Amino acid sequence: MKLIGVKRVEKKSGKYIPERGDILWLYFSPQAGHEQAGKRPAICLSPKLYNEKTNLGLFCPIEVSLPANCPVRGVILADQIRNLDWNIRKVSFIARVSEDTLERVLEKIQLLLFY
Repeated sequence: MKLIGVKRVEKKSGKYIPERGDILWLYFSPQAGHEQAGKRPAICLSPKLYNEKTNLGLFCPIEVSLPANCPVRGVILADQIRNLDWNIRKVSFIARVSEDTLERVLEKIQLLLFY
């Protein structure tokens, strides 16, 4: 899934808690097999309330090359969903996807889970 409709959003000061639709930097290591590893952009799929209460979140890595003029451009790897402790993995906010992009990612995940 190509990543389109990215926009920068100013986050208020204080502890950042990922929200569904946020693009953020996240450490995916350790990994095994074909999983993505290292620090990379990811999209948050779980709601903020869940993320805040558990310090866990559902994330998909983004296969990406970062051009200087855009916060993120790449492909969301919807088939590599990970439930990660975002607080320990030093998450940091980059941007927010459009509602259309978020809906398309969630549709792809539904296909993986229910068909």
